[in-house]
Amino acid sequence: MLKTGRSTVLFRVAVTFTVVALAGCAPERATHTPDGRVLVRYWEKWPGFEGEAMQAVVDDFNQSQDRIHVEMLTVSEIDQKLMLATMGGHPPSVAGLWSHNVNVYAERGALTPLDSFLAEAGITRDHYTPVFWDLCAHRGFMWALPSTPASLALHWNKRLFREAGLDPEQPPRSIAELEAMNEQLTLVEIVRDGKPVELPYSDLTEDEREGRTFRVLRMGHLPTEPGWWTPMWGFWFGANLSDGDRTITAGHSGNLAAFEWYQGYPRKFGLHNLRRFGAALGTFASPQNAFLSEEVAMVLQGVWMYNFIDRYAPHLEWGVAPFPSSDPQANPNVTIVECDVLVIPHGAPHPREAFEFIHYVNQREPMEKLVIGQRKFSPLAQTSPDFIARHPNPHIDVFMDLARSPQARYEPRLSVWNEYRDEMVVAAERIFSLRVPPEAALAHVDQRIQRRLDRVMRRWDLIREQRLQEWNHYDPR
Repeated sequence: MLKTGRSTVLFRVAVTFTVVALAGCAPERATHTPDGRVLVRYWEKWPGFEGEAMQAVVDDFNQSQDRIHVEMLTVSEIDQKLMLATMGGHPPSVAGLWSHNVNVYAERGALTPLDSFLAEAGITRDHYTPVFWDLCAHRGFMWALPSTPASLALHWNKRLFREAGLDPEQPPRSIAELEAMNEQLTLVEIVRDGKPVELPYSDLTEDEREGRTFRVLRMGHLPTEPGWWTPMWGFWFGANLSDGDRTITAGHSGNLAAFEWYQGYPRKFGLHNLRRFGAALGTFASPQNAFLSEEVAMVLQGVWMYNFIDRYAPHLEWGVAPFPSSDPQANPNVTIVECDVLVIPHGAPHPREAFEFIHYVNQREPMEKLVIGQRKFSPLAQTSPDFIARHPNPHIDVFMDLARSPQARYEPRLSVWNEYRDEMVVAAERIFSLRVPPEAALAHVDQRIQRRLDRVMRRWDLIREQRLQEWNHYDPR
């Protein structure tokens, strides 16, 4: 405990020193270009082809008029560095964050409300796929506009389906169908009559299944691959993770059902077998990726997966469909959505010019140039008639339709979400390792995070009126 406390103190001292340096020692920065344009500094998180796609849009904007010049800089760990720069009084005029940053930044007073700008420009929720507008809102105010969004879907290997005797054009439509197909697609090795034999899990005898003396060679589906959305598996079982912004519901019946399903994997296939199989899987962004190397036949993945298939496994036969839910009639077309957002930090220079750039990006032609360059889809309600035909991802329409689904879900808009997510990951590991039943693990999360949330909300209640007054009376001039 002493070591942890000392580390915390040193961290706070370091942050304080950094903020003081940013506030008091930063050199004066030019506010205009040599030819008299207003200089709008823009921090963006993406390098590589995604950064190049945004730079092309920036260049178009700069060439479209002669009053404003946007200067884009790629910044790593932008969510941390932007907070420090804003606290220090030297933020950029525009920044590219993720939508899950919006509520935290807003409540800390680190963002500029956009409502007056949006009203002047006539921009409303109707201009967008609703979920992406909602991701930019918090406590009745708008803090961002979306840039490139993403949704998740089932990706399946058609060749492996065909070899397993399944219809390669018919993905599972329910969790029950997923598990039935999983047994046919999972390939194991077992010793029979002194000789190793490879066969589908579905062909094992009951004694062989119970004994779990087989070795897993390929999985049809494995919920820990890649394991990025483990805390939110409950969405496909009708769960919620919170009730409003004050009640944690990790123990929701849908979450309990999801983690009983999750724990069913080590119970069925053997924890040791799955760990040995998982240890041999390659890294995500490589040809050894479990789906690209055909070691896992079905995965939950995002719209970006096309980029890796195209680069590392261009001959892969693959399809995309909604990931099946436990009750497809009551809970169809479930997905998780996220989006990149453009924000104006609190105290940013030239906020009006900054918003003019953000508004430009959110017009149809620049937005489509950006999202096609980044291989994503548009957050706007309307796209060009040939948008899908021009898009390199042959399944982009599936991701767009899922984002428009009433069951498009996202991370809880809680200031304690980072801690909540971490606790859910720990609980999932304990569940998967067969150390605790799901009910006990989720109850533990409820207790720990509810205490944390109660403390945060008590602090919020003390500053709520002050914050609302500031937001309501923001003057962009």
